Amino acid sequence: MSDPGGSEVCHYCGCREISLIEDYIAEHESATDLAGGAVRALKRGDIAVAQGLLRDMARVLRAHWRGEENGLFAVMCQDDEYTRYIEVLEREHRELDRFLDTADLGDRDDRQRFLDAVDELHRHIAKEEDGLFPASLTTLAGDDWDRAMAARREAHPDVRTP
Repeated sequence: MSDPGGSEVCHYCGCREISLIEDYIAEHESATDLAGGAVRALKRGDIAVAQGLLRDMARVLRAHWRGEENGLFAVMCQDDEYTRYIEVLEREHRELDRFLDTADLGDRDDRQRFLDAVDELHRHIAKEEDGLFPASLTTLAGDDWDRAMAARREAHPDVRTP
């Protein structure tokens, strides 16, 4: 199935109808939009703009990761079937976080590492959106969802929810 913009999206399982998953996907989109803006700025040679967008992307991702890891990941890890999968996702979070801490887009090597990191971020997001998120529908019970949602709210204290 395609979205109106023509890209392939998954809508077969209904996980996107869960507000928590919808919020995670929105955060993914925000981070990749910022990354795309930084890539375009680099192509124009505007290092300062790219570096600012990278900082914004890091801020979005760090809050996202806190909510995800302390919430959905933690409750999904209660099922041994998902532990290894989630360990890989968390390792990828840490690797990107370390890079974001030190990335200097004025440095040619860091620019290439950033482009590689953006590609890896897209692959990482696909693992979550096409793998873990749909699996959560059949794995989690009511209390699990409550715990996952509470962790996301804690990671985003500035966001008001009804």
